[in-house]
Amino acid sequence: MEAYLDNSATTRCLESVKDVVVKTMLEDYGNPSSKHTKGVEAERYLREAREVIARSLKVNEKEIYFTSGGTESNNWALLGGAYANRRAGKHLITTAVEHAAVLMPMQFLEEQGFRITYLPVDSKGHISLRDLENAICEDTILVSMMMVNNEIGAIEPVEEAGRLIKQKNPKILFHVDAIQAYSKLRIYPKRMQIDLLSVSGHKLHGPKGTGFLYVNDKVKLKPLLYGGGQQRGMRSGTDNVPGAAGLGEAVRQAFACFAESEAHLLMLKERMIAGLEQLDQVVVHSERGTAGAPHIVSAAFPGVRSEVLLHALEERNIYVSSGSACSSNKKLPVSTVLKEIHLDQPLLESTIRFSFSRFTTAEEIDYCLETLAELLPVLRRYSRR
Repeated sequence: MEAYLDNSATTRCLESVKDVVVKTMLEDYGNPSSKHTKGVEAERYLREAREVIARSLKVNEKEIYFTSGGTESNNWALLGGAYANRRAGKHLITTAVEHAAVLMPMQFLEEQGFRITYLPVDSKGHISLRDLENAICEDTILVSMMMVNNEIGAIEPVEEAGRLIKQKNPKILFHVDAIQAYSKLRIYPKRMQIDLLSVSGHKLHGPKGTGFLYVNDKVKLKPLLYGGGQQRGMRSGTDNVPGAAGLGEAVRQAFACFAESEAHLLMLKERMIAGLEQLDQVVVHSERGTAGAPHIVSAAFPGVRSEVLLHALEERNIYVSSGSACSSNKKLPVSTVLKEIHLDQPLLESTIRFSFSRFTTAEEIDYCLETLAELLPVLRRYSRR
């Protein structure tokens, strides 16, 4: 049996997504900037993808810009937002547990003379709204936070933060990294007072190398790319029609069965956590039920290093993660997120992330739990030698 439990790293493409990508590469392959029929047909795919994405967020189609994925969307929101509004101030706020695609641009902006405040989190990974309120000052121009933490599944109080930010100063931009949240939680930027929202396609069964940035039409944002003037001059470069069409189809399918998928993920999460709690010396970091993301369970297995356990599970065709997929190939000492929630060293060194999708089955969860029950005593005996 195979159990793929690393869906926060990437997901399997839907068959219908593959079909539309192939069709736009082999049949409807025109350049949407061309004026002939092939170009008009290609433009239709872009328009339809924008429409389905906009409906899912209850925003206007012209506020959706296609990108190469979450990293570009985050970089564009932060760099473009900071440079477009620097006359109003040079102070930005984010959290200490952001993805590298936010933390690295923030570090770059700091080198360019901007001042950054990093909000701490509690033991569950949540920021304090009081800390956020105290951090906002006269020259604050942008606040950025993720909605769902990619490692432990903590859900930040985004709606409350948006309300607070706009009460303090309506001109402050509010950016949300929704890469792990979109299609898992209901997100309405207008109601939540979100100005900029980043999404990645391959986290919701779409193609890799696709994503979008929602930009409120009242927001000032500098482009990162200049050239042919595509996407209203905001994101130049020949439009990736296969990618956008595939992303649009993935979004269409995700929201067509949103309630069923959410219930399925919550069932899997509860089954996983209940099973882990039956095992000896296991510490679950993620919150149960809707208090945390429905598709992520993070847990520590003291006495077994995470990398050792990951490969032992891999030998049984069980695929999990020891941290963020975007940093797991680097020799990092420990996860920043796990450090920020103040885990002891034995827990830091033994944490594994399990993440689910609409394709994950209860049988896969049970197989993983049975395998863990078999492996852990053996690995712990071996590690003590």
